[in-house]
Amino acid sequence: MMADSRNASLFERARRSIPGGVNSPVRAFRAVGGTPRFIARADGAYLWDADGKRYIDYIGSWGPMILGHGHPAVLEAVQRAATEGFSFGAPTEREVELAEEILKLVPSAEQVRLVSSGTEAAMSALRLARGATGRSKIVKFEGCYHGHADALLVKAGSGLATFGHPTSAGVPPEVVQHTLVLTYNDVIGLEAAFDAHGAEIACVMIEPIAGNMNFVRASLPFMKRLRELCTQHGALLVFDEVMTGFRVALGGAQSLYAQAIPGFKPDLSVFGKVIGGGMPLAAFAGPRAIMEQLAPLGPVYQAGTLSGNPVATACGLATLREIQKPGFFEALAASTRGLLDGLLSAAAAAGVPMVGDCEGGMFGFFFPKTAQAALPQNYVEVMATDGERFNRYFHGMLDRGVYLAPALYEAGFVSAAHTRADIEATLAAAQATLAAA
Repeated sequence: MMADSRNASLFERARRSIPGGVNSPVRAFRAVGGTPRFIARADGAYLWDADGKRYIDYIGSWGPMILGHGHPAVLEAVQRAATEGFSFGAPTEREVELAEEILKLVPSAEQVRLVSSGTEAAMSALRLARGATGRSKIVKFEGCYHGHADALLVKAGSGLATFGHPTSAGVPPEVVQHTLVLTYNDVIGLEAAFDAHGAEIACVMIEPIAGNMNFVRASLPFMKRLRELCTQHGALLVFDEVMTGFRVALGGAQSLYAQAIPGFKPDLSVFGKVIGGGMPLAAFAGPRAIMEQLAPLGPVYQAGTLSGNPVATACGLATLREIQKPGFFEALAASTRGLLDGLLSAAAAAGVPMVGDCEGGMFGFFFPKTAQAALPQNYVEVMATDGERFNRYFHGMLDRGVYLAPALYEAGFVSAAHTRADIEATLAAAQATLAAA
């Protein structure tokens, strides 16, 4: 397959100098098979690969490109910032402006610290939670990804709280001995963990809508009980909104839970992707009393040479201003819902079991192995869906010019640049793919 293509020759060349030929594992297409596409350029809702083939893009750089590629206002801001300097290693006014913009949209936070990646933000939030509480144990959920920091790179079995075992070589067991891994959406397991370890838990870190086991949202009863238990036991609730922040709603996923659960808010929040608009930028935020535990004011150390980079903050600030325009999220959500409903309808017409969910500009779908199956609620249920059918579907769509995430456990993203014609073309590709199968 693609033996004579430039994509294939580039991949062969890349494997000689880069481990696996890629700089982030999922790009290698190992989960779905085949040759990864090397992207030459992007514009609006489209990507062009090294062979010149155009794709409708539903990855969006894994979430940041909520406006589409090359939005004029963002390009102008970045170009202007680049002429002023790439990096200073000193404070800038634009850092303050971006921080103020984030805080305006996130009522749970009073201060924010800018960093350069989601991994860095989650790692720093974890250290801050431990420093602020004086406790060591942390809770995460199987299937939730919080970057590749050692203490968070754990995905132990489901059921009652299991102390973590590393899921990567190079992570000593003692590094994750304080990490407890629970089953997502399992209230009984959550209560048992707090009964056993509540006084030792510094924080619970969770993706409120998990995008790294495709698309699985925390149920309202689960989230309500999680908030109650954290408050009762003095643990901090940390929302990892690297993916959902300013993507599923203007106020992030936490704004959706706040609408449904009176008084709800997390203690700390982690952001990335959309706030950088495609540039390397992330952040963590929370109440002043917690954030002031950070250096230079407090004993919790965190630093970064490129934190608050002037070009990245220009990109992020322009993006956040655009998504606040009237009607933006209503239109984005309508496009996403139209796409998902159309995909489900095409599958139903072809007699293929398919379920899915979406929120704002984020969506996901699964191929259950039985027609009566409901939406998966946790990692084990996700992994019980039909991966082989997904792989065939992925390649059928790719061959027809639709670029979906190359793994059944990754969410998809719609941008404001996707037109009705793009959605219709995607649905036509889905119908043809299902018919061919």
